[in-house]
Amino acid sequence: MALRTECFGLMNGKKIVVITGVTRGLGRAMAEEFARLGNTVVGCGRSQKEIAQLCTQLAKPHEFAVVDVAVDNEVKAWAADVLGSQGAPSLLLNNAAVINKNARLWEVGAGEFSQVIDVNVKGTVSVIRHFMPAMIKRGEGVVVNFSSGWGRSTDAEVAPYCASKWAIEGLTQSMSQEMPSGLAAVALNPGIINTDMLKSCFGDSASSYPSPEDWAKRAVPFLLRLGPADNGKQLTAPGA
Repeated sequence: MALRTECFGLMNGKKIVVITGVTRGLGRAMAEEFARLGNTVVGCGRSQKEIAQLCTQLAKPHEFAVVDVAVDNEVKAWAADVLGSQGAPSLLLNNAAVINKNARLWEVGAGEFSQVIDVNVKGTVSVIRHFMPAMIKRGEGVVVNFSSGWGRSTDAEVAPYCASKWAIEGLTQSMSQEMPSGLAAVALNPGIINTDMLKSCFGDSASSYPSPEDWAKRAVPFLLRLGPADNGKQLTAPGA
């Protein structure tokens, strides 16, 4: 079962924004920027420590919970909790992802490969499965499935990650054809940002790319403008 952490305080949001993988990198930066602009942020991540810190930093009505998106029952419990307290989100951002350690495909262990697929693909689908019916009932909302430059191209030693992000592109295109009027599903390539994930691939050279905080200042207003007319688009974040 998802472990919900209560946050107390007073803030009024413009939109309800659900973000997975909210404890670090792009997820953390987006949470802070959406909240700064007056939106209500609901997020999940796997780190109890980081979730507790977020609850201190971003008070009610924001909500954060410890959830592993790779575990469907945890996602189901979390979604029920969120929908009961906040209602259906206007923006559902499937950001949570992991990457394999740099290695040739045949050198990647079965467990590591499964983790990439379980989080990046199956986790995305679990979140959609448990939030989408409420969004359809509400009659509006945008689902943003985070892809990558490696969801539209490839490189050596990241084959599992590339496979997962190519899968995200395909399932989002198919999903967009299933969306009722008033809703949208898009795949977003955020670009190259100096995150822990990038450092695992690029090493020290990752520091030459924008920080998550700088990225979020451009990307969050862009995400807030998305609507039904964007359904099915393969998008790239501004400045990527």
